[in-house]
Amino acid sequence: MNLGPGNEFDRIRGILARIAEIAGGAEDVSEVGDDCALLAVGGTTLAISIDTALENVHFRTDWLDFKDIGCRAAGAALSDLAAEGATPLGLMVSLGVPPQAKTDTDPAADIMAGVATMAHNLNARVLGGDLTRSDTYIIDVCAIGTVERPVRRSGAHEGDAVWVTGYLGGAGLALQSFREGKRMPAVLRNRYACPEPRIEAGRWLAEHGATAMIDVSDGLVADAQHLAAASEVGIEINLEQIPCWEGVAALAAAASGEEFELLCTMPPTFDGASVSAFRGQTGLQLSRIGTCLRGAGGRRGGVRLLDRSQPVALPAGYDHFA
Repeated sequence: MNLGPGNEFDRIRGILARIAEIAGGAEDVSEVGDDCALLAVGGTTLAISIDTALENVHFRTDWLDFKDIGCRAAGAALSDLAAEGATPLGLMVSLGVPPQAKTDTDPAADIMAGVATMAHNLNARVLGGDLTRSDTYIIDVCAIGTVERPVRRSGAHEGDAVWVTGYLGGAGLALQSFREGKRMPAVLRNRYACPEPRIEAGRWLAEHGATAMIDVSDGLVADAQHLAAASEVGIEINLEQIPCWEGVAALAAAASGEEFELLCTMPPTFDGASVSAFRGQTGLQLSRIGTCLRGAGGRRGGVRLLDRSQPVALPAGYDHFA
C-alpha cells in the first residue's frame, strides 16, 4: 500500500523496508499503514489496532482528569475500528505510570475506569493488559473487533464521491480553549476529552458500499492525503462544503486533528435518500465534500482544496516528526 506524505510516514516506509529485508519476502506488509490489521481466524475476520497516548503530547493532566484521559485514549483506539467498519470486542491496555503519590485514588485505576466506560458504552470489554513504572503517563490501547466487510484506505476509484460524518473543528476549538484557560460548554470539552468513535456509522457505511474509509485523526486534509495515496487517486475537496462546528472557519475545520469523524468515499449512485437513511440510523450528519479524480496519489498526497472553485494552499495536518 502507498503511504501518504510526511516525516512520520517516511519513517514508516523505512521500517517496512527493514521488515521486508529481514523476512525475505515471507511476510506480506502490503496493508501495513492502514487503520487496522486484519486476521482471518476460523471463519471470522479480526480487526486489530493499537494506539499510544503520551502525556504532554496527546493529553495534559492539568487539563483532564485521569478518567477523561482513559476515555480519550480508548476512544482514539476504537476509532480505528470504526474506520474499518468493524464491531469492537474488547481492549487490552498497557499503562506506564509514575510512582503513586499519597492520594485517595490511584490514577492508574481512574485511567482504566475511563477505558472501561468507553468499552462498556460500545458493548465491549477490557480484556487485560500490563502495568509498569514510567516517568510520565503512557497509555497503549489495543482494540480488537470483528468485521464482515472491511473497508481499507485503498479502495477509492475515480468518480467516487468524498463524504465526511459529523461536524469538524470542535476538537481544535476545544484545544485552543484549554491552551487559553477558557471555560467551555461540556459538549465542546467532551469533543476533546472523550471523543466518540463512530462505530455504528462505520458499520453502516461499510454495509452500504463505502469503497475507502479513514478516521480524521491528523486533520481532514492530511487524512485525505493518506487515503488518496493508498487508493492512487486524486481528491478534490470543496472548502465551502466542509461541515463546520459552530464558530469554526472552514479552513480551520479542514486542519483540525483528532476529530475522529469518518472520511469515506462512496460510489456515485449514493444519493440523498441514502444520506437520510444514514442520519435516521446514526443521528449523524453526512456531508459530501468532494470527488475522487484520476491520478496517482502516491507520496505527494494527491489532494486539491478549492474555495469556490479557486485552489487554496493546503493546511498542515498533525505530523509527530515535523
